[in-house]
Amino acid sequence: MDFLERLEETEAIKRLKYRYMRSIDQKLWDEMRRCFTPDATTSYSGGKYAFEGIEAIMKFMVESMDRSSFLSSHRVHHPEIDFTSPTTATGRWALDDYVIDTQHGLTIHGAAFYEDRYVKVQGAWKIQHTGYERTFEQMQPRADQGWRVTQRGFEE
Repeated sequence: MDFLERLEETEAIKRLKYRYMRSIDQKLWDEMRRCFTPDATTSYSGGKYAFEGIEAIMKFMVESMDRSSFLSSHRVHHPEIDFTSPTTATGRWALDDYVIDTQHGLTIHGAAFYEDRYVKVQGAWKIQHTGYERTFEQMQPRADQGWRVTQRGFEE
């Protein structure tokens, strides 16, 4: 792979990861599904939430990140992408996330490092594995601060 090809492929993987993160925050489950291979695996929070196969992954996402009670902002940055072949790659990403869980009355803020594996399938990069290990996570009851959600992107 020459330098220009490597740059183009790196950019395609970045866009894939950004699409995955945006899909979480906007609850775009069909779009998220297209980010994964059918046999994808996940290991969130150091393996606390580990899943095998697209159906198990999507079931977890839909059930745990309900539109009405789980408001989130996930930001990834500082990608370290390495190609292991013309059709496989690994990636490491820094994550900063902020979650408002209205069901449990919590604000959750944390940071982590994602470790990913990617595979190119029919000309498009897909996530074969994604997961992260937390560097920290903090939770705070929202009632203690008198906070309330004044706007949601998912009002129906």
